[in-house]
Amino acid sequence: MRRATVLSVFLLAAAALAACGKSGSPVAADTASTATSRTTTATEPEIVPRSHHDGCKAVPSPVPSAHPTVALSKRRLSRKRTYVAVLRTNCGTIEIELDVRHAPKTTASFAGLVRRRFYDGLNFHRVSHPEGKDFVIQGGDPELTGNGGPGYSVVERPSKKTRYLEGVVAMAKTPDEARGTSGSQFFIVTARDAKLPPDYAVLGHVVGSTTAVRRIARLTTDPVSEMPVDPVVIKSIRLTSRG
Repeated sequence: MRRATVLSVFLLAAAALAACGKSGSPVAADTASTATSRTTTATEPEIVPRSHHDGCKAVPSPVPSAHPTVALSKRRLSRKRTYVAVLRTNCGTIEIELDVRHAPKTTASFAGLVRRRFYDGLNFHRVSHPEGKDFVIQGGDPELTGNGGPGYSVVERPSKKTRYLEGVVAMAKTPDEARGTSGSQFFIVTARDAKLPPDYAVLGHVVGSTTAVRRIARLTTDPVSEMPVDPVVIKSIRLTSRG
């Protein structure tokens, strides 16, 4: 899908979250957890030194997923347990506590993707800081461009009172999709208040250290695409639970 053009701070808000990706009909079957295959080469990938001293490690540039579509998981998460998604990136670790109580469908879909190792090796393709102000960081696209998704979508409308404050994690969608539609792309709010309409399904919120989020939010980006000049790679996402 075509990426939206940035015209103003408000339109930038819509544009930065518009690329949820290719939404298809939900697939009922649930498959076993397997690692998503990626394109590989016979030689070791080149690691290019980072152009800035930003606290992130130099890593090979990510490659698009060779198998970007998966089936929608039918497995729900227990409301009696607390689930934390641990994202390990070359800029540090981010922990996200999932809002299972208020978003059972959204969190179940995300957890299913995590179990399939869907996110491993993907990137944060967008770091939005309009006029130098914090807004959001966005990732989770198997195409690495902002135009992809898992091949299905779910819809779970958030409360009309929802506010996207700093640390909130929500799912991106295209402008023509219904409120609360989600695929695989997610964003983390870095502004104190992103001042977005309640259109984006809430996944959870960041807990623990925010160092990695702040590092990513400060990265130098392409002024048009908002893609970081140096790659931010999601090495892995794993789900932990307690309770």
